[in-house]
Amino acid sequence: MRARLWGTALTLLLAATALPAATAVAATPGTAPRGAPTTPARPHGPSSLAGHFDNTAVSDNSASGAADFDGAGNSLSAQDLTAAGWTPGNGITLDGARLDWPRSAAGGTPDNVVADGQRVTVRGRGDALTFLVAGTGADGAPVSGTGTVRYRDGSHSRYELDAPDWRSGPLSTKAVALPHINTAGGPTAGPARLYAVTVPLRSGRAVASVALPARHGTAALHVFAVSVKDNGRGRTGSWAASTAGYRAVGPWTDRTLRLVVHSGAGGPRARIRLANTFAAAPVDIGAASIAIQGAGAAADGTPVPLAFDRGRAGTRIPAGAEAFSDPVDLTVPADTNLLVSIHLPGTVTAAPVHQEAAQRSYVSASGSGDRTGDSGGAAYPETMTIWPFLTGVDVEGGPGSVVALGDSITDGVKSTSGANRRWPDVLARRFQTQHRLPRYGVINHGISANRIVTDRYQGDGVSTDTGGVSAQHRLERDVLAQPSARTVVVFEGINDVRWGTSADEVIAGLRALAHRAHERGLRVVVATIAPCEGYGDCTADVDARRQAVNAFIRDNGGTFDATLDFDAVVRDPQRPQRMLPAYDSGDHLHPGDAGLKALADSVDLRSLVPGRD
Repeated sequence: MRARLWGTALTLLLAATALPAATAVAATPGTAPRGAPTTPARPHGPSSLAGHFDNTAVSDNSASGAADFDGAGNSLSAQDLTAAGWTPGNGITLDGARLDWPRSAAGGTPDNVVADGQRVTVRGRGDALTFLVAGTGADGAPVSGTGTVRYRDGSHSRYELDAPDWRSGPLSTKAVALPHINTAGGPTAGPARLYAVTVPLRSGRAVASVALPARHGTAALHVFAVSVKDNGRGRTGSWAASTAGYRAVGPWTDRTLRLVVHSGAGGPRARIRLANTFAAAPVDIGAASIAIQGAGAAADGTPVPLAFDRGRAGTRIPAGAEAFSDPVDLTVPADTNLLVSIHLPGTVTAAPVHQEAAQRSYVSASGSGDRTGDSGGAAYPETMTIWPFLTGVDVEGGPGSVVALGDSITDGVKSTSGANRRWPDVLARRFQTQHRLPRYGVINHGISANRIVTDRYQGDGVSTDTGGVSAQHRLERDVLAQPSARTVVVFEGINDVRWGTSADEVIAGLRALAHRAHERGLRVVVATIAPCEGYGDCTADVDARRQAVNAFIRDNGGTFDATLDFDAVVRDPQRPQRMLPAYDSGDHLHPGDAGLKALADSVDLRSLVPGRD
């Protein structure tokens, strides 16, 4: 499978399918062999994707023989999709792309197209094109093809589209996973999966149409949706965190979470991003608000209520999807703690979380209802040190963001809790207090225990492991889909070499990350891996692998736009395989506050700014 797919966790669906089911061309029973699409007459020019639908993937459990997704009489369960919150005709936001699950996907009528060169009308201007896809009939292998994007100025570009198999594709990059499949004989145990796959566009050009890949052989690449994705132009990421796993919580019933986060960049208006990553069921948000933190759980002033979908007080977030609030007038100062309050009206027993918050947040009493509007903190007697659901705060305006992609050292493990002394925090303050360069936001997408090459958390189901899916598998969600991302700084790899991944595999992973980020127009900066002698598993063999990766990073042949020698910053000159004691937190793996500050202070800010070479 191409590296591009590995990083595109959930990003798609398709605006073009938000048409009445009557516009889809229905298959005529008995006119084609089982599984063969009933192809409508190909129009002379592009038409909506729904107008090309020629395959039925979804069936009602009571009429499971009414669909044949894979040519063997199997299909997706309409009930499972509804239980996941994927309701026919509803919009679903995946990695910043607003898409529509087809209206015809209620069961028994065509709801997708088998790609074979069809020309589809697609409108929009953005950085990428997203598809909701799955492959069938390739004996478990992904189905791939090359298509063409045509722009309104008459130009065109090619794209490569890979669709993982609907039964055996990786869970870590799925858009949604379902527990059953329907067969001619009725429902049976699954799993079934759909995938959001993102491909780059020529930046700044308006899209007119898309030609789907041609079909080769009997394998089929099914397309349910396609949409142009605009990564939040006109906004800057102020704060962010990665979903690191899906773990048991609470249970929380009719309670409000008051989450404390720290702004990097400031701005005159703000919005939040909530994510239901890795979930199997939708979550209901009853209300939300944002405020400047006062003391503890108390706000400095009255919290500003947030709305969703142009004015609704709450929202339902489908499994695997996310929701952005409407922007509100709130002047967010740079380098300031914020309170984001989220009311959960139902019972929540598991949630997507960022585990290592290094920050104390608050929870209202059980059954206390909506306390998002409270200025005081009395309603919040409980505390927690995780961030559930909340993955971003964006501000209006500004020049864009630098994304720090890393592991526990970037995450701030062993930094002083509540003091915001992670190295991305220090770097953000440096950007905000200078005036010669763009005053970028710096958003932190570090995950403790994360790796470049392999998944720590497998990407599905409730788990105690919160090490996240690999950097390659989360690149789309955590970097490429961030609002106005300009540069990515990759500081990762120590966990790979500690846990047996070869230097060559780590280097290949870094190359793949750089290639995909460059395709989307980002500047790529990579940091050398810091030493860890004295930590329990940091053996001489581990250090040899680390040194081999660092040698490549320092002399990478133009793979990266710039490098940061973090190894040289924190190592002991007298014993380079270990950290300088003044920078060591005490465990010999994680720098303390002084070491994290030294990392951030060592960065030449010009190296992070595109066009400043």
